[in-house]
Amino acid sequence: MRAVLEAQGDLRVVGEAADGAQAVALARALRPHVVLMDVRMPVLDGLAATRELLRPGAPGERPPRILVVTTFENDDYVYQALRAGADGFLLKRSRPAEIAHAVRLAAAGESLLFPSAIRRLAAGHGNPAARAALDRAALTGREAEVLRLMARGLNNGEIAEQLVLGVQTVKTHVSSVLAKLGARDRTQAVIAAYESGFVGPSEE
Repeated sequence: MRAVLEAQGDLRVVGEAADGAQAVALARALRPHVVLMDVRMPVLDGLAATRELLRPGAPGERPPRILVVTTFENDDYVYQALRAGADGFLLKRSRPAEIAHAVRLAAAGESLLFPSAIRRLAAGHGNPAARAALDRAALTGREAEVLRLMARGLNNGEIAEQLVLGVQTVKTHVSSVLAKLGARDRTQAVIAAYESGFVGPSEE
């Protein structure tokens, strides 16, 4: 993974950890933009390390973007890490270009999801509280459309094309959806959409 990233001219690896506890310590010391977090590590697993890094810190301190790295996309640890605030996940078998692209997306604040995998993970995680929260959010018709397309894995440009809207208009709708759902980012909004049943696991 390190060799793949260091081969990119625009990406720089600032640290590498042998276990989850070291990953947390290094991330806090080095303040990277993106952390690639293995799900299964000694001392502290990737789920616990993700939760630790995303705990509210000092005022003004921004946590890193976190991409969970896993062998199996249907691992429940991955789902729990996404619920804890990870921004997306990568399969270890991903091609070098996919890995680099994922890091760039995360650094730019875009979430990276594999919709089919998320649908499978969501199938067993119904959450009545999420349904109630989504009902309280009172999304407009357009916001609901935007959320459905977000859940399918479309980015802002693709949503704009699908709905025949300007990209800036879509960004405004996305921001409104996140605010109404109390979601940290797109990933959290998509999880809420699946857990609430607003989007079904089989929807395309």
